[in-house]
Amino acid sequence: MKKDRVFSFKADDDLAKRLEEIPNRSAFVRRAVEAALEASCPLCHGSGVLPEKQHRHWRHFLDQHQREYCDKCEAVHFVCQSPVTDLH
Repeated sequence: MKKDRVFSFKADDDLAKRLEEIPNRSAFVRRAVEAALEASCPLCHGSGVLPEKQHRHWRHFLDQHQREYCDKCEAVHFVCQSPVTDLH
């Protein structure tokens, strides 16, 4: 993987000390950022807040789907309850 751009960030003393203990900080930070990007919410992109228009679409989706928990792994998933209708 070609690495031709540098990003930096500020860290408090505690985080900085913990990072200094890691042998290959760059690889560690790259893997952590990649994992966080893979796991970020596809609706809010990790911000934790939906814009008003996106929230309207989300509410429409929730009206037509039921949230359930998996008995095996306890993860949340959605089950379609009716044919999806157009929001607009």
